[in-house]
Amino acid sequence: MGNQFKTALLLAAMTAFIILVGRMLGGRQGMIIAFFLAGGMNFFSYWFSDRMVLRMYRAQEVNESQAPELYAMVKRLSRNAGLPMPRVYVIPQDAPNAFATGRNPEHAVVAVTQGLLALMAPAEIEGVLAHELGHVKNRDILIGTVAATMAGAIMMLASMARWSAIFGGGRGNDEEGGMGGLGLIVMSLLAPVGAMIIQMAISRSREYLADATGAAIAGRPEGLATALEKLGAYSQKRPMQAHPTTAHMFIVNPLSGQSFKSLFSTHPPIEERVSRLRGTPPSASPPPPPGDRPETMAGTGKAFWDRMSNR
Repeated sequence: MGNQFKTALLLAAMTAFIILVGRMLGGRQGMIIAFFLAGGMNFFSYWFSDRMVLRMYRAQEVNESQAPELYAMVKRLSRNAGLPMPRVYVIPQDAPNAFATGRNPEHAVVAVTQGLLALMAPAEIEGVLAHELGHVKNRDILIGTVAATMAGAIMMLASMARWSAIFGGGRGNDEEGGMGGLGLIVMSLLAPVGAMIIQMAISRSREYLADATGAAIAGRPEGLATALEKLGAYSQKRPMQAHPTTAHMFIVNPLSGQSFKSLFSTHPPIEERVSRLRGTPPSASPPPPPGDRPETMAGTGKAFWDRMSNR
């Protein structure tokens, strides 16, 4: 019931925020339009947002014959966690990262990038997959996907407000409670910040819990701890091509190479996460990426994607 309540609270907060933005943008008429938009987004985000996120990153599903090592690892960890076998996807990006999505454990998806398969040792990949299955077990995946969809709607309204102000919109809305041009510009800047704050409030505490749950699923915390250190170091060298509205879904912030990393990070510090897993004080900084590549499952992602591209 805890996460069901949080999902309902998230939907209510995002709905209220969208309606408020609609009123600022178009007065009473804008509020009514925003209300129906929010209702449609709530329905869409529950049933279809996972497909939208997977399509956004060109993720392709793999089966047991296409990626036997990866599939077997997910199957074994799912059995350890007492979860149904999720669908497994590979994302064609070189930056190492991963996320889970879906509306419930029966419709869960685990997605990993080619870079994760190429740069991580099997024990580290196992730790990352266990973390994502931790999100599934803790029923975080619906919350994260709904937040991504609703944040996208807020970004869209903010963009509409900005262009409306540029082209002289809002002048006739004052009597209905709408904003003038200056107000629209201010709102277009503040609305995305509000969406990020909601995402941050949801994501940060859930990452610590998913780390602990993932370590229990894998049976050891060291694989995940080492993977997090490498992911933190690689994110500086190979920032991922990701949309800000979905940043909170990944195991580490895919935008961490960008300037607003510390101000609007949707994830807790990697050093703190690693120290909690190892039960040691946090180190000053993560180690640099290793110079020699460990034994990996690079062929799993690359060979599969090459086959898909040559069709």
